[in-house]
Amino acid sequence: MRITKLIFGIVTFIFLFILKTDSFAQQYPVLYFCERYGDNGEVGVSDRFTNGYLTVMVKADGPLGLRDCSIQLDKYNCSSGSFDYYKKFNYSVTPDMSYVYFSKNSESDMNFEDPGIYRVFLLDQNNRTVASGLVEIIRK
Repeated sequence: MRITKLIFGIVTFIFLFILKTDSFAQQYPVLYFCERYGDNGEVGVSDRFTNGYLTVMVKADGPLGLRDCSIQLDKYNCSSGSFDYYKKFNYSVTPDMSYVYFSKNSESDMNFEDPGIYRVFLLDQNNRTVASGLVEIIRK
C-alpha cells in the first residue's frame, strides 16, 4: 500500500511538471508571401499566386539580428525531383527588426516569372537559413 502511494505521488508530480512546461506556437521566424505590403499592411496573403512580383514577409517573436541578408529562390525541377537554384536578391535590414518585408526595389526585382513551385529562403550574411517557405506560381 505504501509503495502504491509513493508511485502514485511520483506519477502525479511528473504529470504536473509536464503540464507546467511552456509551449510556444512560433518558436522560429516564419516566412510567408503576399501580393504587396502597403500602408494598411499585407495585401493578398497566400501560398499560391499568378506569375509576377511578390513580397516576401518574415515575422519573428524577437529581433532577427540581421544586417545584410538575402532572399534566395530555388525552383522545383520535376525531371530530377529536386530544387534547383533560381536567383538571389541581397537586402540590408537593421538587427532589431522582427517583422520585415522584402519586395521589388532598385537592386532586386522579386519577380516570379515562370510557373512552378519555389522554395524561398531568408539567408543571413553567412548564407545560413533563417527562415524558409514554399510558394506555388501559376500562369495568368
